[in-house]
Amino acid sequence: MKTLVICSGGLDSVSLAHMVADQQNLTRLVSFDYGQRHRKELDFAARCATRLGMPHHVIDMRTIGAALTGSALTDDIDVPDGHYAEDTMKITVVPNRNAIMLTIAFGIAAANGDEAVATAVHGGDHFIYPDCRPAFTESFDAMQRAALDGYADVRLSTPFVHRSKADIVTEGARVNTPFADTWSCYKGGEHHCGRCGTCVERREAFDLAGIEDPTTYEDPDFWQAAVKAAEGS
Repeated sequence: MKTLVICSGGLDSVSLAHMVADQQNLTRLVSFDYGQRHRKELDFAARCATRLGMPHHVIDMRTIGAALTGSALTDDIDVPDGHYAEDTMKITVVPNRNAIMLTIAFGIAAANGDEAVATAVHGGDHFIYPDCRPAFTESFDAMQRAALDGYADVRLSTPFVHRSKADIVTEGARVNTPFADTWSCYKGGEHHCGRCGTCVERREAFDLAGIEDPTTYEDPDFWQAAVKAAEGS
């Protein structure tokens, strides 16, 4: 299937783009600028598109993002340190973000004759982000089929929705994803901070996958204490 990939520039979506390209199904990458404090991730998405020789659509959602207040990703709120946990990482939820992005992506796919929209939501996202859960993705797919009925047949592809981030690292390595050329950190500094939930999850995923992590972290050892703390809570 001719497939559009939603690419943030992070490890998950860049790995997905390389996987789809390896299957020779990739048609384009779509990224979104919603005013995220770690906007530098879009540079990594652009480099991925150039590397794969694909068109790259960057959708300006900054006015929409400004209205979706209350998230540490868009407002002047500290991004919490430590392992993913509902009581801390809930502050990073941007309400309805994925639903909005997917709706736009489906429109682009339909307009360009693509047959699928792929997104890299994975099992680790489920308990924090409502619009990453299987119930949402399945319902969204059905809704879009109704929305485009008679005009286009585009399906939602979520190959990681029941899998872990370690699985993504494994699959990404299989297709030679340049992990060092991806950005995950929510703080958007010069290097990955090594302390926020996304950095801890990223570092742990490489460890679980048994694959060397090429990422430069400001605090490269914090993840171990964060994981132990989460396991003991």
